Amino acid sequence: MSVALAPHPLAGGHPPAWASEWGEDERGVFVAFSVGEVTQRLRWFRPGRFLMGSPEGEAGRFENEGPRHEVTLSRGFWLGDTPCTQALWEAVAGDNPSRFVASKRPVEQVSWEDCRAWLEALNERVPGLGARLPTEAEWEYACRAGTQTSTYAGELEILGANNAPLLDEVAWYGGNSGVGFELDNGWDSSDWPDKQYAHERAGSHPVGEKEPNDWGLHDMLGNVWEWCEDAWDYGTPYDSADPVRDPVGHKGSGRVVRGGSWDSPARDVRAAARLAYVPGNRYDYLGFRLARGQEG
Repeated sequence: MSVALAPHPLAGGHPPAWASEWGEDERGVFVAFSVGEVTQRLRWFRPGRFLMGSPEGEAGRFENEGPRHEVTLSRGFWLGDTPCTQALWEAVAGDNPSRFVASKRPVEQVSWEDCRAWLEALNERVPGLGARLPTEAEWEYACRAGTQTSTYAGELEILGANNAPLLDEVAWYGGNSGVGFELDNGWDSSDWPDKQYAHERAGSHPVGEKEPNDWGLHDMLGNVWEWCEDAWDYGTPYDSADPVRDPVGHKGSGRVVRGGSWDSPARDVRAAARLAYVPGNRYDYLGFRLARGQEG
């Protein structure tokens, strides 16, 4: 699907007042903000259209990923180039709820409700930032980065429950998350079936270690599932195959999570894969990535 060539918000050379860094590189336009000594970079995504969901026959597909349908995003948005780190969470909240403690690892054991409260606190600390959770459609659009394959690295060949070699370059998942894992409180992964690599203990990894997608986003697949804004009851399909504009799910008691995690089997680590959790749930594989709207 084509992407509209709308101007980006920094085109006039006027970055927002809260920006601590801005520019453009081979991946696109970026801006950053800082809280104390911690900096988070955001990537710009122009308005555009894409096909949301997975086609029938995609390896690992779940029925709730259909029907595939055209989505138009009429406004651009910003998205963090990594999941929120423990360092950034702690700089705002003063505490760290994570199991796998390290400043550059993604924050986890945070509920949807926790994330919403933290974002409010961040916006007080950084006036004008307007940070929020991404919608599910924004998340998938950014994850795909112009591709229509099951991952932004290409079509996934699943050789076993935790064995999809294509993922090794872009994602921490059940097949490789024990490789190089150094903490003493990892999950016992010795009995996980069909692992790409042998490992005995697994958990999250520092953000940004795997290759980004073509639009400059790291860890969109794997490491931690990422909360989205949308309400949804797990298992239900999309409403229809009709084209939609700027969708946000409002039906259901759960909240969408996307991207798969360090303990996910290969089939969960695809652009279209979706789960939902109760908004108060906290698990050591649940994190988030912040977004903001088009203005300023």
